This record gives sequence, C-alpha cells and structure tokens, in this order.
Amino acid sequence: MSERQRVFSGMQPTGKIHIGNLMGALSNWVSMQEEYSTIYNVVDLHAMTTPYDPADFRQQRINLAKMIIAVGVDPDRSLLYFQSDVAEHAELTWILSVMTPMGQLERMTQYKEKADKAGQNLGLFSYPVLMAADILIHRVHAVPVGDDQTQHLEITRDLAERFNNRFGEVFPIPERISPEIGARVMSLQDPFSKMSKSDANTKATVLLTDTTDQIMKKIKSAVTDTGSEVAFDWDNKPGVSNLLEIFSYFSGRTIDDLVAEYATAGYGHFKVAAAEAVAEGIAPIREAYEGMSDAEVSAVMSTSAEKAKVSAAETMSLVKGAVGLD
Repeated sequence: MSERQRVFSGMQPTGKIHIGNLMGALSNWVSMQEEYSTIYNVVDLHAMTTPYDPADFRQQRINLAKMIIAVGVDPDRSLLYFQSDVAEHAELTWILSVMTPMGQLERMTQYKEKADKAGQNLGLFSYPVLMAADILIHRVHAVPVGDDQTQHLEITRDLAERFNNRFGEVFPIPERISPEIGARVMSLQDPFSKMSKSDANTKATVLLTDTTDQIMKKIKSAVTDTGSEVAFDWDNKPGVSNLLEIFSYFSGRTIDDLVAEYATAGYGHFKVAAAEAVAEGIAPIREAYEGMSDAEVSAVMSTSAEKAKVSAAETMSLVKGAVGLD
C-alpha cells in the first residue's frame, strides 16, 4: 500500500448501473485515485443477504466490475476486487461480531427496511458488521458515504474504537468523505424517490449502457412540475431541480449558468439539451464497457485480489496477535 491515506468503498452487484451510481459514487471513486490510496470492492457477500439467482448473480458480479473499470477506475492504481475473493473480510467479521451489541444492530434503519422486503436473516441483521470489516481489513483512513450510509460508518467507528480500547491500537478511526454534488439523484418519474437499480419503471432510470435514443426518450418523458419556468427549487420544482443537477454534472456547467440560459426556454427545449449532454457523457463509458470481455475482467479482478490478500493478511496478523489467536 502507498503512503497516501487509504480510502475504501464498495458496491453491490445487484441490478444495472445508472447515472445516480455514477454521480453519487463512481465518479468520486475515479477522482479519489488522484489523492488517496484507493481500495474498491464488488461486495458480493453483501448481495447474498437478499434472494437471488446464482447464474444471474455470477454475471452481475462481472458486469459491475466491468462498469467500474469503464467509468475510469484503474486497476493499476486502485485495489479493485471481489469481496468474496479475500477470505479475511469474513474472518474479521466474526471477531468484530462478538464485540457488537445486539441493540446497536436492531436500531439500524436499513435493516428494518430491507427485512420488510426480503425477509429476516442473520446475514442481513449483521450486514453492518461485515461492512465494518470491509473498511477495517485494510485499516483505511476515510470512507465516502452518503446520508443513507451514515449509520453504518458510525458502527464501524464504534467498533474500531472498542477494539483499540480493549486490545491496543490496531485500527485508524475512519473519517467520512461526503460527495460534493450528485450524492442523491432522484427518479425521473418520481422526483421524491431516489433513482434505483431495482425500479420496475424503466423510464425512471438512465442506465450507463443505454443508447442515445433510449436516453433521449427517458429524459424527454421525465416528470417535471407545474408551470414552465426552469428554476432550481427543490421544494416547489423537484423534477426540474433533479434534471438541473444531472444536466450540470454531464455538461460541466454550473446550475446558475443553466438556469440563466433555460429559465424561459420551456421544458421541452430544456429536456432536449439535458438529454444531449447525458448521452454525450455516457457514450464513452458504454463503449469502454462493451469493449471488455468477461474473461479479461475476471483476470484483472483475480490479480488485484492477490494484492488485497497481502494487505488483509497483514491486518489479520495484527488482529490475531492482539486478541490472543496468534
């Protein structure tokens, strides 16, 4: 690992990757490579906590890894691997789990939401402990998280402090990195709901594999608001505000600049311009994705996993020595 501060983030291989994933997470993964020693996971063990088809799951793992590389994460600069390929993630999870109060896990809002949809299971209940192990196994210094992941990071910090207080200083206490823009991209059909990989309405989500025609149709049909003025006002114009944030990201222009140009141009003209910017931004990602073979990506992930095992083994040696398992 380099001397720069280490940062970790992961993404589940469920559903198809969309512009919300790009704006809220993946673009930050790419930019953080400039400043940090970056470690990224396809967190396939986490994805097993809800029902899935093994054949689809196998392909989704590869597809996500391929997309992460396509958007600009460089396996030569970052550790990028399948979580399940490094057994130390699960090993550290057990050691942390015996230090985790049940009450703390019971208060997790995401567990309640997911259990209502997918049914209760131990893996889903202890999900935050595995997430803590993902972060701590490489003794990272910071984690990029949105508001919906704040609870998980707090548990990680609590466990690191609890371990250090009981067994000696092993883990840095990871800090939060908050994305500056686009952390919460909303559905094109319901601007009060977050854009989701699992949304049944195909018009609600712009995928990173969508063609230009598909992107144009989806954004043209996006829900806007009453009136015709283009204004950035989440309280009164959430649909337009969502499109302005998307337009701003893909065009590289400020929201104020876009509002000044399109305020009285009408929704139709505004949507076409936004769609064209999105289509232009997605095209090179889609082309890079389609240009990679599954075998090629699998080999890259395996090579990176071998490097990750070295780092993880170093941490587990320290952990086992501290807790008396050496």
